[in-house]
Amino acid sequence: MNGPAISVTLRDTLGEFSLDVAFDAPMRGVTALFGPSGCGKTTILRCVAGLHRATGTIDVGGERWQDDDARLFIAPHRRAVGYVLQETGLFPHLDVRGNLEFGYRRIAPAERRVAFDEAVALLGVEGLLHRSPVKLSGGQRQRVAIARALLTSPRLLLMDEPLASLDQASRQDILPYLERLHDELSMPVFYVSHAADEVGRLADHLVLVDDGRVRAAAPYNDLATRLDIARDLGAEADTVIETRVDSHDETWHLTALTFAGGTFLVTRNRLPRGQRVRLRVMARDVSLTLERHGDTSVLNVFAATVNEMERVDDAQVLVRLDVGGAALLARITRKSAAALDLAPGRRVYAQVKAAALV
Repeated sequence: MNGPAISVTLRDTLGEFSLDVAFDAPMRGVTALFGPSGCGKTTILRCVAGLHRATGTIDVGGERWQDDDARLFIAPHRRAVGYVLQETGLFPHLDVRGNLEFGYRRIAPAERRVAFDEAVALLGVEGLLHRSPVKLSGGQRQRVAIARALLTSPRLLLMDEPLASLDQASRQDILPYLERLHDELSMPVFYVSHAADEVGRLADHLVLVDDGRVRAAAPYNDLATRLDIARDLGAEADTVIETRVDSHDETWHLTALTFAGGTFLVTRNRLPRGQRVRLRVMARDVSLTLERHGDTSVLNVFAATVNEMERVDDAQVLVRLDVGGAALLARITRKSAAALDLAPGRRVYAQVKAAALV
């Protein structure tokens, strides 16, 4: 990993559960700790925050927070972390401004990494400053909690399933704000989740945790397009493709997004031309054909080459495709794979419905 990194090595035994993990993560972007409930994700986060002490070392961009061999353990209050939980923990006797200023005022002006107005704007809480937390919706409270964590000027932001307590509509409302944090802040984030859709939208780097062990740690798409991992994700197997807004079609209300392999057409959005967009393509939404067809409702058709295949179960296979240098996954039936005589090196066309794209 180039440049400063976050390095974590931890070992612990908690009853019948044992933790034995080691991984590196970049000092910029969102690192998702992803895995099933009870696999150790939250314990790792608590160790990084200094709230739970396991054996090992923790280094954040060259700043050592724990080193048992050197008998070093930095106390939690001296670690520059912001911590966001499922429950916001806002002070009910203070209005939103008072909650935000609580930590902000305790940071010396010369040490503030995030300005008050910047955090307020990033989380869209300008109109809530004089409201009481008890009068906010769940999504609004969580946005205030995230802004409050940012205003403590952390070196590392820790988020432990911050959307888990929200309903689906509130989750969808808050995700754009989290994407804005991802795009506009250089601060590294550890994001714990077992929701594949959240991770697909937000993560740059992925740490797969399973039963107290790190199964793999690498840039998101390097892992998400590995067939053994995609197989285990089941219906949530996907590819995240980095695109940019090229143009908007006002007649048909579509937006063109360019990437290495061509142009995706998606439902019209309001993003400016040139804006970077992470496009999540579900493997189940990709179909394959040997010839390009003009008489089809599918707008997105790309020339592709089969890289590799892996059987999922008795009925289905996963196919990893190369589309102009970009990876793409397709989940199809074994019968279809046989009918198309698919094998590594086979030239095909990948089809993706515009209405299916996020």
